Amino acid sequence: MAEEIKNQKELAGKETAPHAHRRRVMVIIGFVVAFAVVLGGGAYWYVSSRTVYIDQSVISGTLINLSPQNADILNQIFVKVGDTVVEDQPVARVGDEVVEAKTAGIVTAVSDDVGQLVSPAAGSYVVQMIDPSDLRVVGHLDENKGLSKIAVGDPATFTVDAFGSKSYQGVVDEISETSRASDVVFNVSDERPTNEFDVKVRFDPEKYPELKNGMSAKIWVYVK
Repeated sequence: MAEEIKNQKELAGKETAPHAHRRRVMVIIGFVVAFAVVLGGGAYWYVSSRTVYIDQSVISGTLINLSPQNADILNQIFVKVGDTVVEDQPVARVGDEVVEAKTAGIVTAVSDDVGQLVSPAAGSYVVQMIDPSDLRVVGHLDENKGLSKIAVGDPATFTVDAFGSKSYQGVVDEISETSRASDVVFNVSDERPTNEFDVKVRFDPEKYPELKNGMSAKIWVYVK
């Protein structure tokens, strides 16, 4: 009888040893998972606290309108949309006057008024162009969504809707000194106006020639 009890105890000890080992393993795994969650949450908080996201953004540059000095008949256009021109290159003839490019750039539009009278009126053009080096990603940021954290020189990345998740590199080049008056939004909770400011990010247009004026974008600014 005593021998039988001894054998049962030994058998119970053999059966409980694997269970104890599994419990120890599960406890260790639990600690590892908990540590990973805490570490991941801390990393997310750290990155989020140092990142300002600007959803409403667009690639923008100053359009250059080329027009004659005097009103006359538009005789000929020498360029087409998409052409790259150099400074002082002839782009059109109006009467006896040759209209030249004021700087190097890319033609974005041409007049279809060949044979018609054209004038140097403000806003009119026979050829319109843009200087690619003037392109910026312009983000419209609410003043209460991290504007105070951003400084000129902060690194930034951005994506362009036309190219999906492809990431581009840039740097904050300018922060507007005044708000976009036409984009004042009222906060429902306290009925106070929230103003938008422009944040401009410079990038290398030679490195990213596929980026065009007017493309929609999203910006992430990495603040200090």
